[in-house]
Amino acid sequence: MDTKKFRVGVVGLGRMGSTIDEEGHTKLPYSIASAVESSPHFELVAGSDLIEEKRALFSERWGVRGVYQDFNEMVAIENLDLVAVCTAACLPKPIDVSPGPDDVADSHAYLSIELAALGIPMLYIEKAMASSMKRADQVLKVVSRNGLCYNTGVLRRFDNRYAAVRDAVVSGLIGDVRTVVHYAPATLMHGHIHSIDTISFLLGDPMIRAVRGELLPRDRKFSGRHIAKDPHAIYQIRFDGDVEGYTVPAGCWEFEVFGSDGCIRLMNNGEVAVLRRGSGKRQWHEEPFKIVEPKSPVVACLEDLAHSKNTGEPTLGNVELTHHLTEACIAVAESHLNGGIWMDLPLERRDLYIFHV
Repeated sequence: MDTKKFRVGVVGLGRMGSTIDEEGHTKLPYSIASAVESSPHFELVAGSDLIEEKRALFSERWGVRGVYQDFNEMVAIENLDLVAVCTAACLPKPIDVSPGPDDVADSHAYLSIELAALGIPMLYIEKAMASSMKRADQVLKVVSRNGLCYNTGVLRRFDNRYAAVRDAVVSGLIGDVRTVVHYAPATLMHGHIHSIDTISFLLGDPMIRAVRGELLPRDRKFSGRHIAKDPHAIYQIRFDGDVEGYTVPAGCWEFEVFGSDGCIRLMNNGEVAVLRRGSGKRQWHEEPFKIVEPKSPVVACLEDLAHSKNTGEPTLGNVELTHHLTEACIAVAESHLNGGIWMDLPLERRDLYIFHV
């Protein structure tokens, strides 16, 4: 990789932008700021936030002088190579319910489009990329037209432990893949944007043909094409090759890939992978699976952007793929609103809005 250090600015100086490392989820770099500081390929030079206190804390914590209230000013002054958008998806945070049926705030989509127009060559955007397919379509158009390197914060895609399982699955270790299951209760746009992305990643990202699902509780009422609070959900996904994906709303973020000759289960949020194989139909036997020393998926995500910029190769979470998987996620809600039927992709209607933070 080129030895040039790319200049990084962060929009949104809260948890993912700056402070989440303090919560003790992992000893690996997790905030964007700490990931930038841990990589030899980047230099943290600027931050932007509407709240003065956050700007002051960011400046003190990371030794960054370039802090701004207006991200436009930050971009104009700092000559940035990469901007990481770490705001809530739908402001104002910490409110977790839409202010009203006419409110369609979508900060991730808005900032993606604005930063692309300002000529930023690399974008990291917290998930989800947009809160409706109408806005996701706009992001896809401008990012593709401007040739930006683009990734979003679906970080299991950049976790080397999940990559080891993907490699095993794609190599045929468990035979012909039949089904992938995600375990854990989750909201649709904050949680299942991760689970659907991870299921796709573990399969090698085949095309999704159709989706069906339900929002929970099932008797919840919605106002037209505006879902005011991110709902819990369950789903079924039909991929190319007659492979299906499911979520089971129980457990603690585990994934299991079933093939004709065995299965691999990522347990305890990726902490360990268990391989079972056998030729018999009644019983599989556990076999050793390589232990992977975990690396920071946030560092890997950012360095994937740098690699794309230096080589011209697509990113692992490129905008076309992210758009496709976002559509699958929103299709779960479309299915519920249409009585739980299968929804073919691409969706005909693009206006369903789902508020989430």
